[in-house]
Amino acid sequence: MKTIYNVKALCVVALLGSAAAASAQEDVTKEKNLNREMTLEREYDPSVQDASKVNTLPVVKEPEVRKIPIDYSNYTIAADPQKEISLLPSGNIMTQMDYNKRRGYFNFGMGTRMNINGDLGYHILSTEKDQLNLWYSHRSTNGKPKDYDVKAKINDNLGGINYKHAFEKTIFSIGAKYGYSAFNYYGAALSDPTSSYAPSEDLLQRDRETNQVNQTIAATIGFESKEEAEVGYLLDLGYTNFSHKYGLSRVMDGPTEHTLEAKFDLNAGFNGNMRVGLGGLVEYFNYSLPEVGGYEYEFKNHVEAMLSPYYKVEGDNWNLKLGANVMLATGDETKFMASPNVAADVEVADKTELYVNAGGKMYSNSMYEMSRVNRYLYPMAELLPSRNWLDAVLGIRSGVAPGFWFDVFAGYKITSDDVLFTQSDVWSANYFGSFSVAEPGIDTKQLFVGANLKYSYQQWFDIALKGVYNNWKAETDEGELPHAWGKPEMELNANLTVRPIEKLSIALDYYLATGRYANVRTWGVNGNTGMTYDKMNEFKMDNINELNLTGTYTFNDIFGVYAKLTNILCQKYELYYGYPMQSFNAMLGANINFSYPEDRKDGRHKYQTTGKPSLEDAGDRDADRDRDGVDRLGGLPEEGRTGLLFGGSRSPSIPVKVLYAIPSAKKTVRL
Repeated sequence: MKTIYNVKALCVVALLGSAAAASAQEDVTKEKNLNREMTLEREYDPSVQDASKVNTLPVVKEPEVRKIPIDYSNYTIAADPQKEISLLPSGNIMTQMDYNKRRGYFNFGMGTRMNINGDLGYHILSTEKDQLNLWYSHRSTNGKPKDYDVKAKINDNLGGINYKHAFEKTIFSIGAKYGYSAFNYYGAALSDPTSSYAPSEDLLQRDRETNQVNQTIAATIGFESKEEAEVGYLLDLGYTNFSHKYGLSRVMDGPTEHTLEAKFDLNAGFNGNMRVGLGGLVEYFNYSLPEVGGYEYEFKNHVEAMLSPYYKVEGDNWNLKLGANVMLATGDETKFMASPNVAADVEVADKTELYVNAGGKMYSNSMYEMSRVNRYLYPMAELLPSRNWLDAVLGIRSGVAPGFWFDVFAGYKITSDDVLFTQSDVWSANYFGSFSVAEPGIDTKQLFVGANLKYSYQQWFDIALKGVYNNWKAETDEGELPHAWGKPEMELNANLTVRPIEKLSIALDYYLATGRYANVRTWGVNGNTGMTYDKMNEFKMDNINELNLTGTYTFNDIFGVYAKLTNILCQKYELYYGYPMQSFNAMLGANINFSYPEDRKDGRHKYQTTGKPSLEDAGDRDADRDRDGVDRLGGLPEEGRTGLLFGGSRSPSIPVKVLYAIPSAKKTVRL
């Protein structure tokens, strides 16, 4: 029975398995049928279009051309100083390292005859909106010129603080500076060489040791529109206090000059490339004169003003400016004058430009301005303003060849009451002597021709050569003078810089000035009558023939050293008759730049230019030849003045201090 039961159970299991398999097979079949039923098919008949030629060009969007505003360093613009010692803050001092404008610099050099150079500048703030910086410069010497009996002493210091803030539409600037300059009247006794009588004892006993002291306190505040403004404006207000500590001797108090200045400009653009404007300058000079027994200071309070209406237009390859300068000077006699204010340039060939400028201005010849020209000027009297009726130049400049640039020019200049120095002695014992006196009532005419050449071959070497020939005529009411005193007939300035390796630079600088004459007013005592006499004598001065050698080595973009040999030909010469310059002298120094790490990634900071000659490089002849009246030696600009008073120990890259250097639409910027 048990066996039969087991057989039945197996049969039941087999039947159940067959049923499950059949059910599963039926489910798979249904799923396949369902999928086939859900498949959708759609007929598609593509159509092919005929090909056709496109006869129109795509629309080209014209790029918007926008002038990029130029942002100067707040405390340095590289330039060479004038021949007379200049106290100017510095940036890239003596060395070839990249100067970083974001943080600061420090330079120190010392040489023979106690020649000392020092410069320090530091940016406290340096952002796109705010810039605040401090700067200080020092120049001094305390040594005897060769074969001379008295030390030439100079101690010049100049420091200041500047702040600039850029608002949305306006740039605000404010600053102040203080200058202290001490020096002695070390000039030789100017006895009459044509007389058989020796200089008087009083003349030989004049004071050549006591230091005269000039002090300058200046402040300025200004507002200016931004470069892209349709209506441009400028307003700068300034005050300058300049004083001599002594008059003719250390027991006589010196005069003080107060100058209030207002500079303004208002201009507007129209028609896209035209601009019309009115600029002006008003200066008020006030003098504080102490009481001095037996002598009288000859200074008068007065006003000088200038108005300059102008019209400018820019073409595709040309520029034109039409305007005039109308000037007024009050005083004993109110004087009016007018001069043209015209400039034009046109590109006549590839990277070649023909230009013409015709301008004029009034030089105030203030105590402060003249102290920057000649520190040994007679301190008892003011000078009449010089009226420059015409300052015209025509030239062609080109940078057509790679690395090569030239400028060939000629011009003519007419000036009334020009400054020609006469050397004169005070013959009283214990008084200062060897003053420079500007003879009044001398009018000059200057015809000049010259050329400026520059060539740069990659980073290996640079060559620069500049020469000017001047034809001078000077006359007074009594007739024509034989020579224009102190003005050179020819000037030549040459420079060769070689970089044999990346970090080493060797530079040769040569300066030549010929055809200078000095007018000397000599004092003596007639042995027969015992009376003093006053006589004018004219002498030909020795040529300035100076060759300097400078070597610099930069370890990195932070630290560098330099050595400078000045007047290696050991030439003797004078800038002002009776004041000999130092002969050969040497100086060693170092320069440190304070920079942010991000500015030193590739060895070139982001503000640095390539240094290659450009079409307008050194082409601004108006700026070159005048420098606001500072350069009066001759035809070449300040860069033609080599050396400082202590033997020509000038830094090759001493920059000129610009208290506020914020460009605007109304200013011509030359880079």
